[in-house]
Amino acid sequence: MDPRQIRQRCPSSRFISTAVLKDHRLAFTLHSKRRRCGVANVLPAAGHEVHGILYRINRRRDWETLDAAEGYKPGRRRGNRYQKARLRIYKPGYPSSIMSWIYLGIVEISPPPPSAAYLGQMLAGAYYWSLPKTYHKYIAGMLQV
Repeated sequence: MDPRQIRQRCPSSRFISTAVLKDHRLAFTLHSKRRRCGVANVLPAAGHEVHGILYRINRRRDWETLDAAEGYKPGRRRGNRYQKARLRIYKPGYPSSIMSWIYLGIVEISPPPPSAAYLGQMLAGAYYWSLPKTYHKYIAGMLQV
């Protein structure tokens, strides 16, 4: 959700809309060695929603950069941190959905919690994109734990 991070990784990216992934919940199931904390993932969860940002990425090189940053290498059978999947995403205010690529992380045993800096980056993105205040509170609540 960090606009500077996506611009740095994918200069061809263009903001499309805020987005909602229904019947999933935010989870921190992976350990990032670079960040030295747990990092975000989404897991199926009936009745829950994950808010985020929908981008159009126009260059193959940007996709390659993003894949590398997410620990995903197409065609590799083992060792990927995330897999890419096409899931149904909803744009707020639109009744129909669109199919979009999303990274789904592996679920590790006992990953560390997210750091305050990582959650702060997520929260800053939620404010920047004007995601629902309930989502701001949800992320901010994790900082209190």
